Amino acid sequence: MTTDPLVVFTPSGKRGRFAVGTPILTAARQLGVDLDSVCGGRGICSKCQITPSYGEFSKHGVTVKEDALSDWNKVEQRYKDKRGLKEGRRLGCQATVQADVVIDVPPESQVHKQVVRKRAEAREIILDPSTKLYYIEVAEPDMHDPSGDLERLRDALHAQWDLAEITADLHILQMMQPILRKGEWKVTVAVHLGDAENKPRIMNIWPGYYDGTVYGLAVDLGSTTIAAHLCDLQTGEVLASSGVMNPQIRFGEDLMSRVSYSMMNARGAEEMTSAVREGMNALFTQIATEAQIDKSLIVDAVFVCNPVMHHLLLGIDPFELGQAPFALATNNALRLRADDLGLNIHPSARIYMLPCIAGHVGADAAAVALSEAPDKSDDLVLVVDVGTNAEILLGNKDKVLACSSPTGPAFEGAQISSGQRAAPGAIERVEIDPATKAPRFKVIGSDMWSDEDGFNEMIAATGVTGICGSGIIEMVAEMRLNGIVDAPGLIGSAEQTGSDRCFQDGRTNSYLVYDGTASGGPLITITNRDIREIQMAKAALYSGARLLMDKFGVDKVDRVVLAGAFGAHISPKHAMVLGMIPDAPLDKVTSAGNAAGTGARIALLNTASRAEIEATVRAIHKVETAIEPRFQEHFVNASAIPNAVEPFPILNSIVTLPNQTFNTGGGGADDGSGGGRRRRRRA
Repeated sequence: MTTDPLVVFTPSGKRGRFAVGTPILTAARQLGVDLDSVCGGRGICSKCQITPSYGEFSKHGVTVKEDALSDWNKVEQRYKDKRGLKEGRRLGCQATVQADVVIDVPPESQVHKQVVRKRAEAREIILDPSTKLYYIEVAEPDMHDPSGDLERLRDALHAQWDLAEITADLHILQMMQPILRKGEWKVTVAVHLGDAENKPRIMNIWPGYYDGTVYGLAVDLGSTTIAAHLCDLQTGEVLASSGVMNPQIRFGEDLMSRVSYSMMNARGAEEMTSAVREGMNALFTQIATEAQIDKSLIVDAVFVCNPVMHHLLLGIDPFELGQAPFALATNNALRLRADDLGLNIHPSARIYMLPCIAGHVGADAAAVALSEAPDKSDDLVLVVDVGTNAEILLGNKDKVLACSSPTGPAFEGAQISSGQRAAPGAIERVEIDPATKAPRFKVIGSDMWSDEDGFNEMIAATGVTGICGSGIIEMVAEMRLNGIVDAPGLIGSAEQTGSDRCFQDGRTNSYLVYDGTASGGPLITITNRDIREIQMAKAALYSGARLLMDKFGVDKVDRVVLAGAFGAHISPKHAMVLGMIPDAPLDKVTSAGNAAGTGARIALLNTASRAEIEATVRAIHKVETAIEPRFQEHFVNASAIPNAVEPFPILNSIVTLPNQTFNTGGGGADDGSGGGRRRRRRA
C-alpha cells in the first residue's frame, strides 16, 4: 500500500498526510495551520507565501528532496515579475505536494500575528555607555604647520576631552572634510571609548553642535524568538522594543534538531546562519522604522543567546555542541563589528557578545545572572529561564551553580494538538469548575472570561484559535486539580471523571475545551499525547533544578525566580501543581520577566558591567546534566504530576490533589504525595 506524503508545518509543528497534488494551502486549512489567504487560492493576493525546507530532518523523520513540491508555475512567475517574491518563497495556493515536505509559514503569512512577549523590564541602570558625543573646535589647516584634518581632529579630542589614541575607519575619512568645513571647524563627534581589545574609535561626525543622539541595541536571540530593545545611549531610555520569530525554526524547533540538521546537510550550518542574520536584519529595520530613526545611528549592540544560537550567528558549525564533551569554539566574551556579522546598522558599530557559561549554558544565562545577581543574594535563590532550552541558576553569596535542561518546544505551544504560539485568540488563562468540570478561559487580546456576557463580541475579530504555552500549563494543572487527569498523567473516561467532556480518542481519552465548529472555528481538545508532552517538558525542567539542589546539598530553596518572556505569564500555583518547580511558598515565587533581555540592556548601557559579568561567569560552577546519573532518576520521578516521590508539603497545604488513578490495568494507587508508584507506558 502506498503511503501519502507527509507534510510538516513550522512553526506550528502540525503535520498530516496528503495525496500527491494537494495544494499546500489546502493542507494548511485542513490541519488548522495559520496560513493567510484573501483571494481564495487564485494566486492574486500573495498572502499564502510559504518557504519549503530541503534536506534531512531527523526531528520530523523525513528527508525532503528538491522535487517535494510541484514545479514553479506561471502564476508564481507573474506575481514575482509584478510585485516581487523573496528567494525560496512559493505561493501556498500554487505549490502542490509531491513528496514528504517541511513547510515554514513566515510571520507575514500568518493571520494571527505572533505576540513576542519580551518587553523591556523597568530597571535602574547606572548610565555609562560605550559611545558618547563630544563637541570640539578643530584647528584650521595652516600652510606653516601642515597636518591632516584627521590628525588635528584627534588633537582637539585629546586637548579638549582628554581622549587619546583615537582611530577612525575609512568611511569617516570619506565624509570628514566637507563636514569640518560646513561646521566652520566646529563639529560634534561620536566616539566609541574602546575596550580591552580596541582603541577608542570615531563612529560619526556632524557639523556644528549636534543636539541629537546615538543608539544601541540589546538583542536576545532565542531559539524561538529574536527580541531587541532600541535604547538612547545618551539617556538610557528604551525607545522601542520589538520581536520576530527566529526563522531557523523551519530547520528544527529545538536546538538539537538544528545541530542534527547541520550534521545531516552539507551546507546546513550556513543556511541557518544566513536565516538568522536575515531575521535579525528584518527586526532591526522594523524597530528603526517603529522608532523613526536612521539605522546608521545605531552604533553599539549587545547580544545574548544560547550556545547553539551563538555559534550559528557567528557562522560557526555547532557540530561539537551535539556530542560530548559539548565543546564551545570559545566561551569568552566577543567584541566584534556589525559588518563582521553582515548586520544592517552602522557598519562600524561595535558588537559585544556576553560570555557563555558552558556547552549548553549560554550567554543568555550569563545575562540572567547579571540581571538577577544570585551571587549577591543572602538567601538561596533558584532562577529558571523558561524556554525551549531552560537555563537554571542556583546560588547565593557563597556560590552559584548553573545547568541547562532540554525542555523542548511544548511550553511554546508546539507539538500540542491544539497548541499555538502566543497570538491574539490563543487561550492563555484557564479555570475548571470543580462540579461541572467545564472550563472557562481568557484569550490573548481580551480581558474577559469566556463565560462572561460580551465575550464573543469582544473576540469577534480573532475568535478562539488554540492554546498557547501559559494556557497549556494552567489547563493541565487545572485538569489535575479537578480529577480529570491522574498523577501518572492519564485522562479519565466520562464515567471515571463524571464529565462527558472526557471522550474516548483512540486507545486513550481526550478532554473537550472548546467547540467552535458550528461557526467555522476550531475544535480544541487536550489529548493524552498532549499531557505526555507537557510531562516530558516539565520533568526536564524540574530535574535540572533538583540536580542543582543535590549539588548544593539542600532539599529546598528560599525563593524561585521565573525568568524569560514565557516565565512572566506562568501562574506560580499552576506551575507547582504541575511540578515544574520545587515546592516553595507561593509569595516567594516571582517573575523577573525577560531577564536575559534586561541583562543585555545593562551590558549595553553600562560598560563596566561587562567586566563584572565576565568575572561572574568565571566563578559559576557548571553542571552538565547529560553525564549526571541522578538526572534520569529525578526525571522519572518528575514525570508524575506533580512528582512521584517529592512530598510538596507547602503545595499540599494550599490545594488538595485527587488521589484516584485511571489506569484500569491494575496500576498502584497514589501514595498521596502527588505522584503514582507506576509509570504508565506511553500510549
